[in-house]
Amino acid sequence: MNQKRIGLYQFLGWGLLISYDVWWRGFLYTGPASRGHIMLLVVTFWLSLLVLFYYCLLLVFPQGIRRGRWGLLVLGLLGTPVVFAGTRYGLEEGLLPLLFGLSNYSPDTTLLYYLVDNLYFLIPTVALAAVTWSVQEAFSFREKERENQLQFQELQQQKTQAELAFLKTQINPHFLYNTLNYIYSLAYPVSEPLAEAVLKLSALMRYMLQESPDGQVAVQNEVDYLENYLSIYRLRFENNFFVNFDVRGHLNGQRVAALVLVPFVENAIKHGITDKSDRPVEITLHLRPDNGLTFEVRNHINQHQKDATTGIGLANIRRRLELLYPGRHELAIHNNGTVHHARLELLFT
Repeated sequence: MNQKRIGLYQFLGWGLLISYDVWWRGFLYTGPASRGHIMLLVVTFWLSLLVLFYYCLLLVFPQGIRRGRWGLLVLGLLGTPVVFAGTRYGLEEGLLPLLFGLSNYSPDTTLLYYLVDNLYFLIPTVALAAVTWSVQEAFSFREKERENQLQFQELQQQKTQAELAFLKTQINPHFLYNTLNYIYSLAYPVSEPLAEAVLKLSALMRYMLQESPDGQVAVQNEVDYLENYLSIYRLRFENNFFVNFDVRGHLNGQRVAALVLVPFVENAIKHGITDKSDRPVEITLHLRPDNGLTFEVRNHINQHQKDATTGIGLANIRRRLELLYPGRHELAIHNNGTVHHARLELLFT
């Protein structure tokens, strides 16, 4: 049950209750005091109860019970007489005399009587707030359980679809990998650059086919993949390919999710300008001393690129990072129409 609906139900409930009490005490009153006097006292009384109710509902119980701070809960409950009696005194003995020359208690009322009289109304209100909070928490827990179940089902469905997609493509990559090795053996006697290109492409295929129980690979392997990927482009465009790849920090066996960095580089090569020496693609991988990494890719946007797609599926990238590094990553994408800048920060497991 959402908060707006809860608020609406409470508003209607309090409205009906207060309206009935005002009607009952005001219009049916036959005592010596004026009806206006009685109706004003009814309103101030209910306002005091509302302050107490929501003090308990929104502050005391959430801070004390939900967070397990029992000392704070006890202090909050001990403060309820001050909240209720103080609010009621301010309205009935301060505001009403000032505005209308009226008050509730006579001048000879003792402090003890005043506190006891207010405790009589205080206890049921605190109990009502406790029941209301418990019911809301039960509904909230039920909603969260339902949301978690739906998310789990969605993840299971995505996993099944991914497994099916992998099975459909499992044969082709192995076939290509084996074929590339054969082509390499044929190309080497003819052209060493051609053989080198085939060898690097074969390394890319082998890396993509590697499996690990936890889906993690050494950062060094990810770096080697990126270097082979860029080397193929350099062989293709020779001296007309300007991409700088800088690795900072120490590679000490850190492990990262496989192929988590590659899509950003693919996007930069596909949509960026790579043939201008004064506007190179800048790729930086920084292995930080806090057991994390910062990966940045900055490229000038090719305005003549006909393919309007992003090339990396930003939504898929974000979703994958949320699943692999929950609470341990930050991805920032900036695009001003001229320069595209992606910055990924994450902490290793």
